[in-house]
Amino acid sequence: MLVLITYDVNTQTAEGRTRLRKVAKQCVNYGQRVQNSVFECVMDAAKAREVKEKLGRIIDKETDSLRFYYLGDNYKNKVEHIGAKGGYDVEAPLIV
Repeated sequence: MLVLITYDVNTQTAEGRTRLRKVAKQCVNYGQRVQNSVFECVMDAAKAREVKEKLGRIIDKETDSLRFYYLGDNYKNKVEHIGAKGGYDVEAPLIV
């Protein structure tokens, strides 16, 4: 299924900037960055729970936020792109 992960991490402190880097680094391990704080990830339900748990341990729940959008397996007709950074096939190999 396609999971869209978005986050907003408060970076007013050094600790916040560290959390931001940690969240981004984890997201890169599971999907493709499509905007600054937005990742498209193709994963099964178990992997989605794993990522949610890992990210939840990184953020400060008082100042930061995470959002997960579960678009399912039939996501291709649910995603539309307009503008720069053209679309890509999220299921294609990242390294050829």
